[in-house]
Amino acid sequence: MFNGSKKQAAGVSGVETLIGGQVTVRGDISFSGGLYIEGTVHGAVVAEDGQAGAVVTISEKGAIHGEVRAPHVVVNGQLHGDVYAGERIELGAQARIQGNVYYKVAEMAAGAMITGRMVHGDGQSQKSLPKPEAVKAPREAAA
Repeated sequence: MFNGSKKQAAGVSGVETLIGGQVTVRGDISFSGGLYIEGTVHGAVVAEDGQAGAVVTISEKGAIHGEVRAPHVVVNGQLHGDVYAGERIELGAQARIQGNVYYKVAEMAAGAMITGRMVHGDGQSQKSLPKPEAVKAPREAAA
């Protein structure tokens, strides 16, 4: 369940926080280190400032309904909202994202699905990646 090989390579020693499969969280979550979600979160999931090694992982049974901002994001479950991966995003075969994905490096397994746009943020931090409204505005002005 907790295969930490990729998390350790990203600079995180392991999972500090687990949201279990029977848990539903209603509200925003601010975290550091490793956050593993098997349950459901209704709210934003944001890594604290200065946490370059922070990793949020959504298991195959996990779901987030809200924005996600973290240096490293691993998705194997459901995500309904925009994702801002300041360093890397990994999408497993069961990943289902409904929203825009802002990333620096992306790894996507066959079978993963994104309903939205993928926007490369070459070298930008998670906080400096543009909001969806800022990305859409120039395109609408040209039309």
